[in-house]
Amino acid sequence: METLFGDTFNHPTTKPTGPARHRVLITVKAAPNPSAAHGETVCVAGVLLGDLGVTGWIRLYPINFRHLPSATAKFKKYDVVTVECQPAGEARLESWRPNMATLRIEKQLPPWKQRQQLLEPIIDTSMCRIRADAAADARAQSLSLVRPTEILGFRLERHPGWSKDELAKIDAYVNQLELDVFDDPHDKTALEAPRFKGYYKWRCADPKCGTHEQSIIDWEFVALQRNLRNRSEAEVQAAIRTRFFDEICAPENDVAFYVGNQAKRPQTFSILGAYYPKKDS
Repeated sequence: METLFGDTFNHPTTKPTGPARHRVLITVKAAPNPSAAHGETVCVAGVLLGDLGVTGWIRLYPINFRHLPSATAKFKKYDVVTVECQPAGEARLESWRPNMATLRIEKQLPPWKQRQQLLEPIIDTSMCRIRADAAADARAQSLSLVRPTEILGFRLERHPGWSKDELAKIDAYVNQLELDVFDDPHDKTALEAPRFKGYYKWRCADPKCGTHEQSIIDWEFVALQRNLRNRSEAEVQAAIRTRFFDEICAPENDVAFYVGNQAKRPQTFSILGAYYPKKDS
């Protein structure tokens, strides 16, 4: 696929073997999850930038935002950054392990024209095909930006809390920090589970699409709940629905969903975030 500016956008066919310094437009930050080694980890994803445009997708993992070097702690969605990376030891070809001490922020792309110039040419329309390819081959495309033909609904359910395994990871890491008295001071607060999980139900352009219902793992979905921790459940649910359905999925927005799969269950895709310029922008 050729992008607007002439660079070729392709899914890689082989796993890289050596390090590289990548130039990336950050498009999503997923919500943090418990990790035994890192306390909590965040998956960041974006598009690789060549000399003339977008050349592919990239996943940067693991990242612990609470313990980032101060010079790199403030990078945001739609920042253009450069960072040194090593190929990740997993099947997904877009996955890299970043050295966050090397990350440098070039600039922020404001909404929406400059973002559209890079991203509109790579928008896909078939979630069904992406999911089927990933189910058949763990090395198939694992990140995408997909435009629904119809957004059918949005629902919330109570988060069950961390599992026993996740709680054990959190406890082990917090205990490790408590014992590491000679290290720089770290935030030792245990990672809290959000109060609610959210799901979008939608239909893609595949003629045989039976609809998709995918969980939302956007950092902003969890951050909103954290900011409203002192509000009632009804108030929190109303605020989430207003932001993630009424505003983001408003009829005047040309919505597409950033989607990504799980390494252990490649056929399972979640919503990493939303792209929502105005239809007439």
